Amino acid sequence: MLSISQVYAFLDWYIRYDAIKAFFSTKMIEGSSVQEHGVKMLPLVEKHKDLKVDLEKETYIVVILQSLPPSFDQLIVNYNMNGLDKDLHELMNMLVQYEVIIEKFAPPVFVGRLQPHKRKAKGLDSG
Repeated sequence: MLSISQVYAFLDWYIRYDAIKAFFSTKMIEGSSVQEHGVKMLPLVEKHKDLKVDLEKETYIVVILQSLPPSFDQLIVNYNMNGLDKDLHELMNMLVQYEVIIEKFAPPVFVGRLQPHKRKAKGLDSG
């Protein structure tokens, strides 16, 4: 039978495991809000700090950048090429600003009904 300290040690381990798994597996869906994504990610970082999960700031930044969809690829390249050193809140502000820019210059999306394309059958005789 497990002692009470062993039970709590296991629970503590599992809580840390779950927090780390949630952080590393969170992905932003293309077209969703990066601000909402930040609202998911930053509390996970804070939870890690509360649980004394010892990850470096750079690791948090890399995981957040890797969680972004392809529309943020250019920003990620620029971030890495320029050796930027932002804290997590500065990074999130930068991502929100970038999202505004890419939305402003995105090609227009037309919403409406498409007329069905009618094809003529060639050489089909029923006789």
